[in-house]
Amino acid sequence: RRGLVPRVPPDLFGEDLLCANSDARRFAQLRKALFARDSRAVWCVRGGYGAIRIIQRLQALRPPSRPKLLIGYSDATTLHQLLNLYWGWPSLHGPLLDRLGGSAVREADRIELDGVLLGGAPQTVFADLVPLNAAARRRQRLTSRLTGGNLTVLQSTVGTPLQRRPSGMLLLEDIGERGYRIDRMLEHLRQAGVLRNLKAIVLGTFLGGAETDGSNLGPAVLERFAQTLPIPVLAGIDAGHGPGQRPVFLHTPAELRCGPDAELIVQTPSFARR
Repeated sequence: RRGLVPRVPPDLFGEDLLCANSDARRFAQLRKALFARDSRAVWCVRGGYGAIRIIQRLQALRPPSRPKLLIGYSDATTLHQLLNLYWGWPSLHGPLLDRLGGSAVREADRIELDGVLLGGAPQTVFADLVPLNAAARRRQRLTSRLTGGNLTVLQSTVGTPLQRRPSGMLLLEDIGERGYRIDRMLEHLRQAGVLRNLKAIVLGTFLGGAETDGSNLGPAVLERFAQTLPIPVLAGIDAGHGPGQRPVFLHTPAELRCGPDAELIVQTPSFARR
């Protein structure tokens, strides 16, 4: 309906112990898609697990001269890290095809996605963000680029050749993680120096993670973490594993306006507009 022509590898799915196909097949498919001259984007069908198993093979490649838009989230965070921090490509933290093809994505988010990909919308505005610490409540404007994605996947890259300290703003979201696990991952990122050069952190949805008594410590853990940092930390980016699937471009110019009317404005990369 959107006028796009999908090209689906006939062997997209195959036999494997854990993943949707063998490492060799998945790497070959992704390499072919990234280097193809007659396509504009690589859209992940689903998340789950497995990108980290092929990331070293991708790192060994010399990037093609023409950037291509990768779309996905969750396990695709590993791929976003490679494209953003090593290849210098923008990418899109956006709906997976298995969610977009069903009823799991809100109609307003579908319309917004069409606007940035097909309608030439120059930017996406995330308004009514919630400041979580003093730095975020102080009126100031920060210009930089977003990186990040799923907290669990991002933490799994620490100590690997994929680890590279981001210097802009970091997006974090997750699903099904209890409070102590969120705290442990954030502390790991802090003690590993991943947060050292950041200007700000913006939080997407943190879904689920209920304790055994039914309570949820996630919001309190995130707020306590924010209050220990000298940089702005804000919540309210409607993106992640929840029903909100707003498109968030990574590694493209963005402006964060802190204060009581906080908002984030993310530019659409010119090559991503149809």
